[in-house]
Amino acid sequence: MKIIVGLGNPGEEYALTRHNVGFRFVYELASHWGISNSSYRFDGLLGQSRYAGEKIFIFQPLKYMNNSGLPLRKIFDYYKLSVEDLLVVYDDLDLPVGKMRFKANGGDGGHNGIKSIINHLGTDQIPRLKLGIGRPPDQIPVTNYVLGKFAGEEEKLIKETIGLAIDSVELMLKDGLIVAMNKYN
Repeated sequence: MKIIVGLGNPGEEYALTRHNVGFRFVYELASHWGISNSSYRFDGLLGQSRYAGEKIFIFQPLKYMNNSGLPLRKIFDYYKLSVEDLLVVYDDLDLPVGKMRFKANGGDGGHNGIKSIINHLGTDQIPRLKLGIGRPPDQIPVTNYVLGKFAGEEEKLIKETIGLAIDSVELMLKDGLIVAMNKYN
């Protein structure tokens, strides 16, 4: 059993923001896999499928980003999951738009969603896939930038990146994180 978690903020006003690229990823993955019956459980949207012979949960915590770890702790406790079963997908300021990177573990890098997950799961050994959103221009505060929407060429690039990320996650599920890191990082 595996769980793929996409991070974002709930609410229509955040739907297409840079900070919600994790939500966009899990939505596109669910669509790609034909998952149409997600339910509200564990303070989030939970869907399930089978891939590469294994049960896969797709989860969107519907708490604000800085509380993402609490719903995840609930689902971990209920299903007796471990961090080896987990992949967290989220936005990263330090990667340009159009780039992505798998990591097997590490600190929060200033990302409040990852910080919350590390705190609630009690470890930084969390497999993750970071989708680049780039850094804001000097005159735009980071908060305004991450809560802003992609425009023009950036929107096209993020859509392409999400498609590539789906391929990379499917490879990870079949052949493991190291194989996916070697091919896509």
